[in-house]
Amino acid sequence: MTASTEWHRDEYAISTDRTALDVALIHHFLSTSTYWATGRKLEVVQRSLDNSLCFGLYHTDAEGIRGQVGFARVVTDYATFAWLADVFILTEHRGKGLGKWLTDVIISHPDLQGFRRWVLATKDAHELYRRVGFRELHRPERWMERPDPNMQENPDYWHGIDDRKDREP
Repeated sequence: MTASTEWHRDEYAISTDRTALDVALIHHFLSTSTYWATGRKLEVVQRSLDNSLCFGLYHTDAEGIRGQVGFARVVTDYATFAWLADVFILTEHRGKGLGKWLTDVIISHPDLQGFRRWVLATKDAHELYRRVGFRELHRPERWMERPDPNMQENPDYWHGIDDRKDREP
């Protein structure tokens, strides 16, 4: 795998340097401000970072202070498959094309080329991802998922689904 890399645009930078990640910010945003990771525990966030290729998005202000303002991670086998996950831009930095730039950087990363398939799940950013080549599943009937009955998170897509009826007492 390629050593950590950095890309720059105006006062923003994207980096794959794990040591630069603001884990507390990532955890707080994911667990309190997203529909997909509500309630995610810090230990789970840390384990997910440890086992993914992470992309931090940073802003350097007029005083030269650099802080994290966005994040995304890729879960991959580096051969055939990649899952783009946990993508976010802090509210005050949205509307500047940073989400598109972040996904462009990720899709073009040299270690993430030649895969048979990339996947992601989104409730509200379909157009963003279409612009970088994503589309609806070609054959959704071939995909299945297995929710963990002991999951501690409370993502919105499980609301209203009671899978307990399938469990033995």
